Amino acid sequence: MLVVACSLGGALALPTVAQAQGDEASLSRGAVPDATPQQRYQSAIREAGGGLKVSLEECRAMPVAERKGCESEARARYQADMAAAKALLRGDPSAGPVNITGGPIRSTETVYVVKP
Repeated sequence: MLVVACSLGGALALPTVAQAQGDEASLSRGAVPDATPQQRYQSAIREAGGGLKVSLEECRAMPVAERKGCESEARARYQADMAAAKALLRGDPSAGPVNITGGPIRSTETVYVVKP
């Protein structure tokens, strides 16, 4: 009986270990910048889908009277994001990552000048 309990406990622990390894693999993939238009497109459509999901969840928390307008805005934003993703796939040089305010990203690192 003890052997069965130990083996069952070990089998139940494996998904947790596999999940942790999957998370590590996902984080290591995310740490590598997208090099090709296809990779940028895949990242853009994942972000568009995630943004739609979050927006729709926020809309569902609103009163019913405001919900329809919120959902239509979220879907319109998703369509615009998908159009931008398709521009990335075509290799359009003017299509690039934008920040949350809609402007181009100027720099991704913060530089501090330390004077002696």
